[in-house]
Amino acid sequence: MSVELREKKRFKTRSEAGTLAMGERVAEMLLPVPKMFVLRGDLGAGKTTLVKGIAAALGAAEMEDVTSPTFTLLHEYKGKKVRLFHLDLYRLETERELMTLGLEEMAEEPDALILVEWGEKFPSVVERADGEILIEHAGGDERMFYVRVKG
Repeated sequence: MSVELREKKRFKTRSEAGTLAMGERVAEMLLPVPKMFVLRGDLGAGKTTLVKGIAAALGAAEMEDVTSPTFTLLHEYKGKKVRLFHLDLYRLETERELMTLGLEEMAEEPDALILVEWGEKFPSVVERADGEILIEHAGGDERMFYVRVKG
């Protein structure tokens, strides 16, 4: 099954600070809400760092307040216009486990922006997502970001 892309952008950062700053540019592409995006990339690629920048750009949280939800599975940040749900599905194995998170209910919130790390593990998440952000190591602290929005 092929997914038609409405928009595809490529960005490169050279540092963690660059990734944080890029969150503002990417945040604009994720609006208007409600939307769900899968964040793809190896461990340590910068997924949570990007979410820190996006959350700050949208006024949902201060950068230092955003942490990885690896063990809690879900963090929620509430801004004036956007409710940011940051999920990490790395430790989940089955669709049944996924269902217990309440993803369907989150997606129904009119102000929801759902960013899902390791969402590619679940076909139901990929199918429902409005797009994805792929992060690849490009040597040293450099990262390549590919933002794909479904049409």
